[in-house]
Amino acid sequence: MKASSAKQKGRKLQQDVKDKILKAFPTLEEDDVKSTSMGAPGEDVQLSPAARRLFPYSVECKSRTSIAVYAWYQQAKANAPKGSTPLLVIKQNHSKPLVLVDLDTFMGLVK
Repeated sequence: MKASSAKQKGRKLQQDVKDKILKAFPTLEEDDVKSTSMGAPGEDVQLSPAARRLFPYSVECKSRTSIAVYAWYQQAKANAPKGSTPLLVIKQNHSKPLVLVDLDTFMGLVK
C-alpha cells in the first residue's frame, strides 16, 4: 500500500471518531473536537476542555492491515494528558473499528 493511501485510511478513521464524539455529545461545538494532521505528535483527536469533561479519553487511532495492539496502547498511554484515560481505536481492513481500554478502566465504565 502506498504511504498516501495508508495516511488516507488513518485520516478517515480519525474523522470517523471525531464525528462520533460530536454526535454523542450534541452540546459540543465543531471546534471542541479536532482531528490532528497525520504524523503530528500527541493525541490523534484533540479535545477542548469542555469536550474532555464530557469525554475524558485520550484517543489514538490506527487503521492497518495488521495490528500491533500492545505497542499502540502504550503509545496512547504515553500521549494521554494527566487526568485523561487512554483509549485506542483500531481498525483492520474490512472490519469494524474497535475501541480498546485496559480492563480496570472497562470495569469502571460498567459499574
